Amino acid sequence: MQRADTLPARNRSSHAVLSARVPPSALRDRKRERTRRALLEAAVEMFEARGYEATTVADIAAAAEVGTRTFFNYFESKEELLFPQPDDRVQAAVHAIATRRPDERPVEVLLRALRAAGDNPGDHLGDTLAARIAVLRAQVSRTVPAVSGRAAHAQLVAQQEIARHLRAAFPEELDEVGAAALVGAVVGAVSGALTVLFSGRHAIEDGERLQHKIRETTSRVLAPWLAGHPDRVARPIPAEARY
Repeated sequence: MQRADTLPARNRSSHAVLSARVPPSALRDRKRERTRRALLEAAVEMFEARGYEATTVADIAAAAEVGTRTFFNYFESKEELLFPQPDDRVQAAVHAIATRRPDERPVEVLLRALRAAGDNPGDHLGDTLAARIAVLRAQVSRTVPAVSGRAAHAQLVAQQEIARHLRAAFPEELDEVGAAALVGAVVGAVSGALTVLFSGRHAIEDGERLQHKIRETTSRVLAPWLAGHPDRVARPIPAEARY
């Protein structure tokens, strides 16, 4: 990016007017968001090329053209790169529950909520990057205990929050135990199938093929939940909806 003091006089004037219109706090926020995204993009590229354990924080910082101290201003650890803004996905699911249609049943609302969680990973991330992070998280969780533990905890917290809102949406049909069981059954079915998909002879290394297989698998696993509603289409839950 060209520095303001090296721009032609007319452009410097426009730059000054633009800067004057944008509060300093907003400019700082934009810069922080650019740096954060650069770190995420660098990490994803290196994890895919080298592997998670072979990539260091220093490697990621260097690729993003920042120092390691700057890295730790954005992320507490390397594993946190695999868990960007999980609350955005939970809030997307909660919103889907709140905007349910009058004719929707709990399982239909839940499936739509989980799809919404995957379709809206947050304004700071594009869908492709979010999906790549989700695939990496699932792969790394198989071999790195710290990531596996964090993934399990994040999924539990997300399930509890979604179940709470689902119960509130259907007080006549679900109690606390029923809501938890329904959410756990659906998410558990998907998680169980994908655990097998990511392991042993089922493992697929190519990212694009893997994402396609994830969508195909989730669609097949979830089809029985809508078997009683032939007029409904069981769209697959995106990989990034797995917390």
